[in-house]
Amino acid sequence: MLVLASDNAGKLAEFRQLLAPLDLQIIPQGELGIPGAEEPHATFVENALAKARHASQLSGKPALADDSGLCVQALGNAPGVWSARYAGEPKSDARNNARLLEALNGVSDRRAYFYCILALVRHTNDPRPILCEGIWRGEIAQAADGEHGFGYDPLFWVAELGCTSARLSREQKNQHSHRGRALRALLQHLQEEAW
Repeated sequence: MLVLASDNAGKLAEFRQLLAPLDLQIIPQGELGIPGAEEPHATFVENALAKARHASQLSGKPALADDSGLCVQALGNAPGVWSARYAGEPKSDARNNARLLEALNGVSDRRAYFYCILALVRHTNDPRPILCEGIWRGEIAQAADGEHGFGYDPLFWVAELGCTSARLSREQKNQHSHRGRALRALLQHLQEEAW
């Protein structure tokens, strides 16, 4: 069993699909009564490790966490680690997207990338956590388009695919996305090394 340090349904579906070859039971932390961890850090890797260690400590099981977000170059890589709360509390994809479009109003350089870091700990004090990252480059569209995905997917334009990531099926998104890339790296690592 592997505890997923998240209760995000979209992430859970992606993790289960991409890690299916390992035949692991992946349980979201909420099903075990584990509350979300604090994410006070300024870097993705520190937040991912904090979440993984928190879930492992409270479950007594190996835990996997990700920290991911959207980085927009013209905004100094904001919203970055604050992507989910870019427009404040409570979390709202719609308000985050509106704030991003407002921040880029009149800005011609709309290059952006999604970043994901995965942290897997075998136990709370694992001195050698497994870390895998993925980057997906694109740009921010002028307006939202598409009905799939979550977060900033309706605004993330992928030129080589000719659409926003919200126009992609789950399978297409997993093939190209930052989380998909990080998960494939993790899958390869776990298949090559006993953990």
